[in-house]
Amino acid sequence: MLIDGHGRKVDYLRVSVTERCNFRCQYCMPDKPFSWVPRENLLSFEELFLFIKAAMDEGITKVRITGGEPLLREGLDKFVGMIYKHNNDVDLALTTNGYLLKQTAQKLKDAGLKRLNISLDSLKPEIAQKIAQKNVLKDVLEGIETALKVGLKVKINMVPLKGINDDEIVDILDFCKARGIEVRYIEYMENALASTEIKGLLGKEILDKVKEKYVINKVGREGASPSFSYLTDDGYKFGLIDPHKHDFCEDCNRIRLTAEGNLIPCLYFDEAMSIKEAVKEGDVPKAVEVLRQVLKDKPEKNRWDEDDNESSARAFYETGG
Repeated sequence: MLIDGHGRKVDYLRVSVTERCNFRCQYCMPDKPFSWVPRENLLSFEELFLFIKAAMDEGITKVRITGGEPLLREGLDKFVGMIYKHNNDVDLALTTNGYLLKQTAQKLKDAGLKRLNISLDSLKPEIAQKIAQKNVLKDVLEGIETALKVGLKVKINMVPLKGINDDEIVDILDFCKARGIEVRYIEYMENALASTEIKGLLGKEILDKVKEKYVINKVGREGASPSFSYLTDDGYKFGLIDPHKHDFCEDCNRIRLTAEGNLIPCLYFDEAMSIKEAVKEGDVPKAVEVLRQVLKDKPEKNRWDEDDNESSARAFYETGG
């Protein structure tokens, strides 16, 4: 069992397999040139798996693959298969923008992937293009439908932005409700690489938009999930992720690994330690020692505050959100 310095059980590992992305979303990295880290700087799938295998043996029960956009890394289904074959009970999930899902969903399902979180910020082609800076909506919607067709469990993530897509909050809910999938609204997370022209909605503002059509009731957080669940009056469940509240952190059970081998104790925390040297040498005990030190250093809460928001210098595209 893995326990952090504040007594919290840690059983969830988020693994970024690439910092590359085929979108340039306003809330992430709108001005970053299309470039990538040289392959030799990245851990191979075999090296990533060496650490993941050790982490699962130590107590990790949930692995989420992220990016950048993870589907850009060639052979991802084989990596999924490595993890699944080691422990087919692991909760194995992936976060994606959905653009390449139409071509990859079946291979990922066959390899052992169980669940997907897909970003969908608008149902209007021109608004989706404004946010992603690319004509993406048709491919994303086809990816969602393909994922459902092959039997993957799907959740939708939406980041509401003032004056851009905040009038679609209920539309996105109705889209998901019609397909029997859950939407999770995510408060915009301030970061240094995002557009200075955008502003997000706080959780209360998002809920007020939903209340324009639905009566809603609180359900609460499920386990260590960062999402607070609500039910509409007709029984549809949706979630809200509001990192500006410190109860977001109380039961935090996750750590993050970047494609270059940096172990990060908190999404909104710039400190990290590297396992790169250890896994390249095949020194599993050394990698586990780094893991335990990162857990010891894991902060009690993030650096957001509703009254004095701090903007992280960490690139979210490196850590997978």
